[in-house]
Amino acid sequence: MIVISIIVGYFIVLNLIGFALMGIDKRRAVKKLWRIPESTLFIIALIGGSIGSIIGMRVFHHKTKHWYFVYGMPFILFLQIVAVFVLIHSPLQFTIM
Repeated sequence: MIVISIIVGYFIVLNLIGFALMGIDKRRAVKKLWRIPESTLFIIALIGGSIGSIIGMRVFHHKTKHWYFVYGMPFILFLQIVAVFVLIHSPLQFTIM
């Protein structure tokens, strides 16, 4: 049970980070300051923060004119959902010591 709590906490934190980074980068863009690299935004999404990143894109209206964000972020989320589905329905059993 503690492992599930850790996994859920991990995804909550990553999605909050993804959301916050979109807001921070938008503010920096408006003020013409140093920006967060796009690769960092995608890495956060890839390692589990895709939902927060997508919500951040919509809330802050950030990166919504870049096709690779508009289609890339939902595609990453789709791949993550498929991966979870495959893991749950896999005949392999995972044990955690």
